[in-house]
Amino acid sequence: MSCSDHDHDHDHDHDHGHDHDADWGNAGPSKLESYLFSCELSSKVPFYTFQGDEEEDLEHFLELRTVCIGEGAKQESNVVEVTAKNHQGKTISVPIAHLHVNCLPMVSLGEFELKAPVTIRLKSGTGPVTVSGLHLIASEAADSDLSDEEDEDEEDDEELDDEIVPIMPAKKKRKV
Repeated sequence: MSCSDHDHDHDHDHDHGHDHDADWGNAGPSKLESYLFSCELSSKVPFYTFQGDEEEDLEHFLELRTVCIGEGAKQESNVVEVTAKNHQGKTISVPIAHLHVNCLPMVSLGEFELKAPVTIRLKSGTGPVTVSGLHLIASEAADSDLSDEEDEDEEDDEELDDEIVPIMPAKKKRKV
């Protein structure tokens, strides 16, 4: 199996446990779609570069979850590394898994999230090694939808103001 994004579309609101707005540099809400990602690395295909589409209003992230040795792997160490940009825009490479059939055939990475572009490479060993996770696509929520909701909320608030009767404090009896 080669590297791919599988068509398992899950529309999410922005609540995914990550603050993508900070990555976006805007304060507005965003829509988050996720697709299953899978990539098999071996001596024949030792690396894969995740790019994402080049649409201006979309941000692509790769959330790596697991790295595991595939069937037929030799008795050898397999090291997987990722190359991506850090917060300063500098490209860096980091090993994320050191696997062996006998002692560590699989590593769970949790929600290891990287902004595209990302290169995943089998640094040592012949594999096969499967890297899986999610391809996340963040886009700004439509402004027209938000402004309509805000207008409706304001109208509801005005109607409530007309109906609310102020509560007066209870009269206390005085002891004589």
